[in-house]
Amino acid sequence: MKKKEILVLEELLGSNKKIASEIRKRLEEKGILTINLLSSPGAGKTTLLEKIAEKLKPDYKMAVIEGDIETERDAERIRAKGIPAWQIITGGACHLEAKMVGKLFPEIPTDLDFLFIENVGNLVCPASYDLGENIRCVLLSVPEGDDKPKKYPKAFTTSDCLIISKSDLLPVLPFNLEHAQKEALDVNPQLKIFTTSALEDSGIADLIEFFISSLKKLRQKNA
Repeated sequence: MKKKEILVLEELLGSNKKIASEIRKRLEEKGILTINLLSSPGAGKTTLLEKIAEKLKPDYKMAVIEGDIETERDAERIRAKGIPAWQIITGGACHLEAKMVGKLFPEIPTDLDFLFIENVGNLVCPASYDLGENIRCVLLSVPEGDDKPKKYPKAFTTSDCLIISKSDLLPVLPFNLEHAQKEALDVNPQLKIFTTSALEDSGIADLIEFFISSLKKLRQKNA
């Protein structure tokens, strides 16, 4: 029975990988950089996206795909910033899958610069599913504690960057920034790390510069 369960899981992930590869190819052909955001619930993904939208909007076009078990609240917040947003309601599933993203293709504008995917709040399930992104970012908020990289390693080993969020709370919470960074780099030495506070607008500019630089490299590669 265990062998059958493993084979079924491999088949499902293989199917997801194939769809994700096609999504990535099609978006890259349009010159769109796709960024998948993972985190625990409440780590600040939507608030971060609102701040990014404010800064990118004058010069770049972006859109957001929101994933949640229920409600369109996060998509409504993004739309209020004048940014196109689509809500995927999973109805209980703990992650997004590539086929869910693929169904939205007819609605996604072809002249975007950035497509952000805010995954379902969870540090476990989403780490196993490629959504066709170019960059995967995992958020770790200061209130969560500094020990998460080694407790939930796959979310960090499969990511390209770590965004430590809510850094404005560092003075009042027992979060060891150096320890969190070291643990993250222990599990994934290639991680780019950004320490941010959307509330204080701290570290956001560096993160956005990383995204813009990555967009330019993508377009140069496909020129």
